[in-house]
Order: sequence, then structure tokens, then C-alpha cells
Amino acid sequence: MRKLALTVLFFLLSTATAFADAAPGDTIVTYGQNLSSAQKQQIKGRFNPPKEAQEITVTNAEEHKYLDGLLPKNVIGTRAISSTMIQLAEAGQGIKVETNNITGISKAMYENALATAGVKDANVKVDAPFPVSGTAGLTGVMKAYEQVTGKKIDENQKKVASEEMVTTSKIAEQIGDKEKAAELLTRLKAEMAKQTGKMTDDQLRQMISNVAAQMGLTLSDQEIDSLVSILRKIQNLNIDWSKTLDQISSYKGQMQDFLNSNPEAKSFVQEILQFLKQLIDKMLGWFA
Repeated sequence: MRKLALTVLFFLLSTATAFADAAPGDTIVTYGQNLSSAQKQQIKGRFNPPKEAQEITVTNAEEHKYLDGLLPKNVIGTRAISSTMIQLAEAGQGIKVETNNITGISKAMYENALATAGVKDANVKVDAPFPVSGTAGLTGVMKAYEQVTGKKIDENQKKVASEEMVTTSKIAEQIGDKEKAAELLTRLKAEMAKQTGKMTDDQLRQMISNVAAQMGLTLSDQEIDSLVSILRKIQNLNIDWSKTLDQISSYKGQMQDFLNSNPEAKSFVQEILQFLKQLIDKMLGWFA
């Protein structure tokens, strides 16, 4: 009996430890393998991580693993420079990104790609000792998230997230606006969330054209085709975008701006929420 009690106690303690492994505030920093000591200290000073933060290294080979085929090898380069810090946040906060010396990828692009990768509720910083495109930074964030949470991200999901970020950055170059490009992807995901089934390529093209027109954007056939390709891959991940969109801080900001500028819509949403609250209270009363 005593042996059984000790076994049960050990199991409970082990289980509690496993659940306690990842908690809000847990922090991990990834440094590019080819940073000099001085550069590493410079970035660490800007990150200002907690003393107990973990530190890991990201290699150029890991960057090539997810970016080969999406970007020319000379663009990816032969050195790992980009560094990241990720700190787990309270449930419901979503993903918030800050960048420094990142020229090609906006905060919203990172948020979108990280949401596609399955990252949740995290404060993220991406930095480099000198201006870089930032495409390799996503690899570091995904590796850090896996390390700090103990949850493995599906390899296909990582590749789709990387391709999404590259596709968005290329469209940003064409239209000359990184924020608009990121907003375009977010709106397209929001439209996909409304669909009950998978859309055909023609339906995706029509949706892209409609959303682009609403935003005042003119896309080439090639750009539309690239969006159809990445949206098809995102769709095949079977992500519940009605929930995942809440992780994208920039999207939540856009929704709040819309409600603030449309009092009638805000009032309507509040009425719905009040109705749902009353309905839930009534149902709980039945069970009581």
C-alpha cells in the first residue's frame, strides 16, 4: 500500500511539473550563431531578458531548412545573424511583436506567420546588430517557442508559415507598403474563417480580387496566383481562423478601430454579447 501511495504521489508530482513547465513570463532568447561576442552583448542589452531566461543558438542551416526554395540561397546567406526573444504571455493576450534593424518584415507579417505556425500568447522581439531583411527571424521564434513550451510545431506548419511570410514580403515590395500587405493577408484569413467548406482556386481568386479592391490595391495575375497557392496551403492546415485571428494583435487593433469609428456596429456587437451572456446565465440556471 505504501509503495502504491508513493507511486501515485510521484505520478502526481511529475504531472504537476509537466503542466508547470510553461507559464506566463517564461522567456527564451535565440542568438544567431555567427554573431560576434560584442554583437551578442549589444543585442542582449536591447532585449534585457530576465536573469533566468534560457539562451539557445540558431544556425544558418536551420534558416535554410525553411527558406530554401522560397528565396535565393544568396539572399538567405551563409551566416545566422537575426536574434529573437520570446516571452510567454497571459492567455488571451495574443502575439505582440517588436522589431529592430529589420527592414523587410513588418510586425504584422511576423504576427500573421506566427499565428499560422500555431504560436499563441507571446511577446516577441526580433533584432539584429545591423539592418537585415528579417526573413530568417521567424525560424528563431519558432525554435524558441518550441523550447519554452515543450510543444513541437508541425514541420509542414513551419514551412507554410515561412512561405506565407516570404509571399507577403514580396507583395509588400510590389505595392510599396508592408502594412497594407500584412493587412491583406489578415483580411483574407478573416474571409476564409467565414467559409464552411474548402474553397476552389477560382473562389480563392475571386475572394482575393474582392478584398484587394476593397483596400484599393491592384494585384497582378502572378501576385494573385502566389496568394492562391499560399492560401490553399493554409487552408489545408485546417486551422480554426475564427479563433486564431485573435492571436494577431494588429488584427484586433483593426477591429477595434472599426468599432470605434462605427458606433452603430459597436452598439450592435454589445447587444449580441449581452444577449449571449443572458442566455448563458439562463442555461446555468436550468442546470442549477
